[in-house]
Amino acid sequence: MSATLMPNGAVKAGAEGNTPSRVTLHLGNLPAKKEIRPTYPMTPTKIDPNNPPWPAYRGYHEYSFAHATMGVRLPTILGKAIEDAVQTLNTVSDEDEIIDLVACVNRMGTLMQDLSQNRKLRPIIDDGEGDVALWNKEIAKYFQGKDFMNAPWLFAEAYKYRRLHECFSISKYWQNYDVFTRQKCDTFSRSSDAVFELSTRFVEPFTHCSDLSEEQQLEKERLMFLELTQVCLWGNSTDLSLLINMTEEQIKSLQSTGGDHLAATEKNILGNHLSELWDTVKDIKGGRIDFVLDNAGFELYCDCVYADYLLQSGIASQVRFHGKRFAWFVSDVTSKDWQWLLNSMVYGQLFPHASEIELESLRRLGQRWKQYVKEGKWVYEQHPFWCTGYTYWDLHTEAPDLFLHLSQADLVIFKGDLNHRKLTYDCAAPASTPFDVAIGPMASSAGAPRVCSLRTIKSDVVVGLPSDAVADKLDKEEPGWKISGKYAVVLLSEGRPGEKVRFA
Repeated sequence: MSATLMPNGAVKAGAEGNTPSRVTLHLGNLPAKKEIRPTYPMTPTKIDPNNPPWPAYRGYHEYSFAHATMGVRLPTILGKAIEDAVQTLNTVSDEDEIIDLVACVNRMGTLMQDLSQNRKLRPIIDDGEGDVALWNKEIAKYFQGKDFMNAPWLFAEAYKYRRLHECFSISKYWQNYDVFTRQKCDTFSRSSDAVFELSTRFVEPFTHCSDLSEEQQLEKERLMFLELTQVCLWGNSTDLSLLINMTEEQIKSLQSTGGDHLAATEKNILGNHLSELWDTVKDIKGGRIDFVLDNAGFELYCDCVYADYLLQSGIASQVRFHGKRFAWFVSDVTSKDWQWLLNSMVYGQLFPHASEIELESLRRLGQRWKQYVKEGKWVYEQHPFWCTGYTYWDLHTEAPDLFLHLSQADLVIFKGDLNHRKLTYDCAAPASTPFDVAIGPMASSAGAPRVCSLRTIKSDVVVGLPSDAVADKLDKEEPGWKISGKYAVVLLSEGRPGEKVRFA
């Protein structure tokens, strides 16, 4: 005989003949069920890429942005990538190159089938990249038999972009082809208003006012720092994977950098550590600040304006920029994008309707930045780990050389939504989860650097808010607020700088 517990207190007996086979008990007088939200992560021994600290977002979760991404956005993005390759194919004259590129397009077609038919994740072909072993170890250990929809969204999405790179990396002539270059260049060329708003302000190195007291000068520097941090933050609004069909006027609206606009948008910074960030930065004198970059084009331009200020103010003596080794999540910065921006500022003709004053301001700014590169004040780097499926909870163990390198910075600024997802394991943590808890080993490991996340919110994971009530209210009043790019966070972890880095 079996018994089933029922909330209303009824006892229900099932029978085969006259013998009771099932009894249902009433629980009407017991306390009501409680919905308990987790407040802290699992114990470290239980955390792995398929089992994050809180429940993972997966493609089959219809309530999440993961579902829309895996089912609609990624096939759309891949379709546009195929169109780009075909457009290039139609301009090639060499027969061997044509045949080679046709094979690349065919492999992209196979990837489209795998994605649309939700096939299982296969190992990455050895194409000579430094990340192959990391990818295949992770697939073998945690994702055997998993497909695009039931693997955690973050891993499945990254896997798709790695497979896209593989379509070209195993070719003879097209190993470094970037199917997103045209989109990245086009978006920057349509950003003229915001580009010249900044270039005309920063064309000349800024100088301190001699008639201000030390206290007044510090206050002026503080206000300038806060405004430029917001410029750097909201420059992240331009994310090509989300804004593929956006009009020029909509892009201009997102990229507005005027003072009134910045004052109005600060109220949309839901987790706001701007004051703490200033308190940290103002005590750094001639230090090293690292940027883990996100989007190319206008956002990278804003990052460079910010980095220029950090050098000129004396806060930093060196800025290191960490980009991707190959095309990644549509608009992420590659070495080619980095070089293209600096050279197009000096030599390009992207803005035919600009005035000579505006063009000259952009040229001078680009020349100054190129000089920083020559002098070693700006350094561009691209570690293989940034293009793996691992989150940054695993950076300490899977890329100890990179962790040690970052630990030597006075501050590491992670830009954008993808970096934030990787910092926080992209899982359903409560919105009030403290940032240093959400990023785990990137805050708690010995030698962990100070970490700042500048992120406009474009996906489900949200942490670092004053309370869960803030997110609950927005859920009710503004459905879709987590993917609109209207809201942002500026979050700081103090880490454990100065301690000796230790590896197990």
